[in-house]
Amino acid sequence: MHKILQSDSTDFESIALEVFKYQYQYNRLYRQYVDLLGVKTHQINSIFDIPHLPIQFFKTHHVTTHDFEPEKIFTSSGTTGTATSKHHIRNTDWYNQVSKRIFEEEYGSLNQFRILALLPSYLEREGSSLIHMVQYFMEQNPKKGGFYLHNFDELKQALQQDFEGTTLLIGVSFALWELAEKYKTPLKNTIVMETGGMKGRRKEITRKELHWILCDAFKVEEIHSEYGMTELLSQAYSQGEGTFMMNHFMKTWTREITDPFAVQEQGKVGAINIIDLANIDSCSFIATDDLGKLTSSNSFEILGRLDQSDVRGCNLMVYL
Repeated sequence: MHKILQSDSTDFESIALEVFKYQYQYNRLYRQYVDLLGVKTHQINSIFDIPHLPIQFFKTHHVTTHDFEPEKIFTSSGTTGTATSKHHIRNTDWYNQVSKRIFEEEYGSLNQFRILALLPSYLEREGSSLIHMVQYFMEQNPKKGGFYLHNFDELKQALQQDFEGTTLLIGVSFALWELAEKYKTPLKNTIVMETGGMKGRRKEITRKELHWILCDAFKVEEIHSEYGMTELLSQAYSQGEGTFMMNHFMKTWTREITDPFAVQEQGKVGAINIIDLANIDSCSFIATDDLGKLTSSNSFEILGRLDQSDVRGCNLMVYL
């Protein structure tokens, strides 16, 4: 873990190949999957050769490297009657360190932020990795802000209070939309960040439409976004236009929708594969159900979901 935490983009591939060998050896499920594909590990010389585990396995199996008693289990929201993903966490401090480093490399020290979280759908259930992360972020500043459920009046008052530093208003999309309808007020020294997802509470609109509504209501130039999921311990952030930046834990590219083993070139829309080195205790090589495209060697867009895949509330944004 220390080597992963201290790594940077220059040694990503070598570390990823080491992680592949490690997880093939000690993750029984992943080894079985690789063997069933007929892949010979000695022929894996590039990260693009590494088999990616379909994300649905987190709903049906314990995806762990080594056997251990989890300190915590993160769970996805899911819809009524559907199976939920479970991510067994060996050590929550590892997740805290990873999340903190990713955020601070993008935005600066957390102790400069007051965090106001409008995450009702996440607060209403157990096991949310997002709630855990935001709670930890709040603890990094004595003036840590707080969580808000449906108490918009209190949130409005908090947003209008003077604060020496930057306020981060992070919220699920439908709740930020509701706040924008109730209180159209200019926000000063505030970053507005959406986590995606209408969760069936509002009609689906494009990310561009949502950002326009929020920018108009709060008089900010850009709406930031957070991309994360139960099955990953790393996050990606966008500081505008829905373009997410990779970090030194994460590498993404797209695969062809009809051929899960065909890597696509930059700019083509396809299903997203992610390497997340932070997933050292589960599986670092995930074939997601998200549609997207690479916009550069270190940035990507999320454009929607594969047909017939479950709605993941924190990531569903209609873009096309």
